[in-house]
Amino acid sequence: MSKHIRLKGGAVTFQHIDSPVGRLLLASGEDGLRLIEFQAPWHPVAMDGDWREGDNGVLLETRKQLSEYFDGIRQEFDLPLAPHGTPFQLQCWHTLALIRWGETWSYGQMARHMGQPTATRAVGAANGRNPLPIVLPCHRVIGADGSLTGFGGGLPTKEFLLNLEGALPRRVPIDDLFAM
Repeated sequence: MSKHIRLKGGAVTFQHIDSPVGRLLLASGEDGLRLIEFQAPWHPVAMDGDWREGDNGVLLETRKQLSEYFDGIRQEFDLPLAPHGTPFQLQCWHTLALIRWGETWSYGQMARHMGQPTATRAVGAANGRNPLPIVLPCHRVIGADGSLTGFGGGLPTKEFLLNLEGALPRRVPIDDLFAM
């Protein structure tokens, strides 16, 4: 099985932007935003077919909303989304959209919410292929024990995003504990 993901269905407009979590690739089709890809993705998109570097209304609005998110102003995204995946993946990604700013769910909670309590590993695999991280917040899904587990942007990025949202307890350096 190929590690690369292929986007199907017409022309794709793309651009790269800089962000607090590194360079991101944004891509949209006529149907909406299709991709936000980190600099070193686990499952990179194969840029074959009709890919054009450029700008359009969807990418402009995505840049604006991502900027507001990173500035701590925006807690929900309002973008036309067009992720392509299997029916199970789409169900998982739809469920991700239910996890609110500042909250975390475990993979098991997510599977139970989907009515498939034994699908914890499948949920993890689908989240690993989420083509719209940050907007569909797979970073908000953590291990059952509260640990930060796999994330396509890397665990430091996941920790950064969760800290931005106030979803992780503030860590107090050990020296500060003894100074109190």
